[in-house]
Amino acid sequence: MKLAAIDIGSNAVRLLIAEIFELKDGYHTQKVSFTRIPIRLGEDVFEYGAISHQKSVQMVKVMRAFWYLMDVHNIEFFRACATSAMREASNSSEVIDLVRKEANINIEIIDGEEEANLIFSNFFVQNIDHSKSYLYIDVGGGSTELTLIQNGKRKKAKSFKIGTVRTLKGKTKESHWEAAAEWLKEIHKEAGKLTGIATGGNINRLYKMSRCAFNEPFKRDELEEIAKVLKKHSYEERMYKLGLKPDRADVIIPASDIYLRMFKLAKVNEMIVPKIGLSDGIVLGLYEDWKKSIKKA
Repeated sequence: MKLAAIDIGSNAVRLLIAEIFELKDGYHTQKVSFTRIPIRLGEDVFEYGAISHQKSVQMVKVMRAFWYLMDVHNIEFFRACATSAMREASNSSEVIDLVRKEANINIEIIDGEEEANLIFSNFFVQNIDHSKSYLYIDVGGGSTELTLIQNGKRKKAKSFKIGTVRTLKGKTKESHWEAAAEWLKEIHKEAGKLTGIATGGNINRLYKMSRCAFNEPFKRDELEEIAKVLKKHSYEERMYKLGLKPDRADVIIPASDIYLRMFKLAKVNEMIVPKIGLSDGIVLGLYEDWKKSIKKA
């Protein structure tokens, strides 16, 4: 069966189309298509508190395109979830109504806890030692989701208003960092030694820039070195010398700073980068809901 997930973030909107194959001992997920459009809703919301008319029109166009792509792929079920920027936009309900009328897509605004739950759901399909304690961190454009995992179970989770686009706009408050530091201090006391699990487009790119072999842990000191190299280059140089896309070349700097600061606060020295995210969690959630409905029938 084919399923689709639409992730409406503060920096970009994404459409993941995946096919689920049921096996005797479980299932296998195969990515069919992934489309990412950098609308950057957070630029409006974190600066002015609302989504502009221009970006609302862009949203409608992108959602229409996503609808047609899903139609071509014969998608059976899909879900569209919006996160930090849409949560904070004063006119989010108007934008949702517009997209529903013009593109036939119903957008759900999910809170930080559900966002963390969906991201965490991917943990069980990764080849990870469940006997260890992990700090799961996902850095987005408007927020950072932190999850403590022990014995393969989600123990605690918290969402903080610390994100890449928010930081670029100068809207990340030090009080949010103080709250994150306090939370991570308690987590470290409770769990002891932690290994990091890092997700998000920026950490995927940073990992790709490293010397790490496939599935090799990403050392914190290596991330620090990459961050130093990035900061030595101008925005334009990060594009034409380092090969970064325009919408990645600016946010990758605050992203590296956020990951490093979070991991330092938690005394994490290495991290796993499994290349999964919210859209993967949405797809898995749709599949689990479908299985439950079949059992009830």
